Amino acid sequence: MGNVKSTDEIYRDLAALSRAASGWCIHNPNVAAAVYDADGCFIAEGAHKKKISNDHAEVIALNAAGSKARGGTLYVSLEPCNHTGATGPCTEAIKSSGIKRVVYAVADPNPIARGGAQALQEAGIEAIHQPSSTMEFEQRAWLHRITTGRPLITAKVAITLDGYIAAEDGTSQWITSEASREDVQYLRAQVGAVITSTETFLNDQPSLLPRIANAPTPLRVVMGTRDIPSTQFTHLKSHEIAELIELLNNEGINHALVESGGKLLASLIKGDVIDELMIYQAPKLLGAGKKWVEALGINSLSQALTWELLGTERISDDVKSHYRRVRG
Repeated sequence: MGNVKSTDEIYRDLAALSRAASGWCIHNPNVAAAVYDADGCFIAEGAHKKKISNDHAEVIALNAAGSKARGGTLYVSLEPCNHTGATGPCTEAIKSSGIKRVVYAVADPNPIARGGAQALQEAGIEAIHQPSSTMEFEQRAWLHRITTGRPLITAKVAITLDGYIAAEDGTSQWITSEASREDVQYLRAQVGAVITSTETFLNDQPSLLPRIANAPTPLRVVMGTRDIPSTQFTHLKSHEIAELIELLNNEGINHALVESGGKLLASLIKGDVIDELMIYQAPKLLGAGKKWVEALGINSLSQALTWELLGTERISDDVKSHYRRVRG
């Protein structure tokens, strides 16, 4: 019994599964699930990956557990769904599995799918909501889309100590270290779309793909009215933010990443659709060059936009900082 994990430890394992699945999920949440037997020993786990299969995490985990699930506990990052969509309700799969207890981290805010806990309880299965800020964070993109009607949008920026993304002559490769650039690949692998401007695309010819073996392919969006010499990207020939949001929503994107110059980023910030910043800062000084964000129309300190620091870490000689926009 020494290897029996606490619920918090199980949630940490589910968080890693959920994070790894996030780039594979469109329209649906990046749910993770695990089955443990009556003695608290691990049996099987699963994560929803919409781009691969319609099967939900609970079904994947229960199928892997088979008859061993009977009498056990199912831990789920999100309250099991109680509706029929591309698949049947997860509550029905749980009922037929012989599971005795379900512990879930986040209540489902989707009015179409919620009610799973009540359905399980009515069937005689114990359903426990044990909240987890860790699991809520890992599923924050889908939760954001359900509650606000648009994807979570993160801007990634690589800058010098004095806030430049390029020197005066336009050179920008490379401001940050190789280790930081490798870290960005994992960031790309966790989102459903990567967005850039026509200016950045024409100047740098970025692939916008995660350079990781077997990683999911994000929707690659180039935004702007100038023509681009490629048909492998989704070209949104517009500067209208509403059209960008409509495109992302139609594609079922939960989380989008912006990698662009200061002009597009300033437009998106002024349009109040940048929710998070991921800033990689290198120990270099330029003194002049291209700023990472252009003028925002702010004239007074009282008008400053406020951001909450979510975390910071050292990557080689660079510093990676993760911020969330504070609204209201």
